Amino acid sequence: MVGGTFDPLHDGHKRLLERSFEIAGPGGNVVIGLTTDSFASKKIHPIRPFAIRKEELERYISSGCHPASCRIEPLNDRFGSAPDADFDAIVVSEETLPVAIEINKLRKEKKRKKVDIHQISCVLAEDGRWISSTRIYRGEIDVHGHLMH
Repeated sequence: MVGGTFDPLHDGHKRLLERSFEIAGPGGNVVIGLTTDSFASKKIHPIRPFAIRKEELERYISSGCHPASCRIEPLNDRFGSAPDADFDAIVVSEETLPVAIEINKLRKEKKRKKVDIHQISCVLAEDGRWISSTRIYRGEIDVHGHLMH
């Protein structure tokens, strides 16, 4: 399981998605929680509509060769279906690790099995700082982390 707003879809998101498919492996299934418009509206920058973000995500996934299947589900809050769903692993960045830890606490309270947490390192831009949607929106970097001059 993996989640995010994915707007714009940048190299950091792609690393997160690729790692999710690697972990799922052949015959596995990746559940991608995509933030709904109402949840994403809490961001500090404008977000494109859910349907457009979902289409871009589907286009990226179908352009690769992934041994696992995937399903995109709406994410209305930080946890989505993760506290209750039957799955084995969650893939997060350094930034979202605390959410995964909280999900495992909720799962324990609900007598659900703990899931493995796989943390990827964030992809760095040319300036050595994380690539983020906020930085892209501000015009500091592009989706590949190249500095905008």
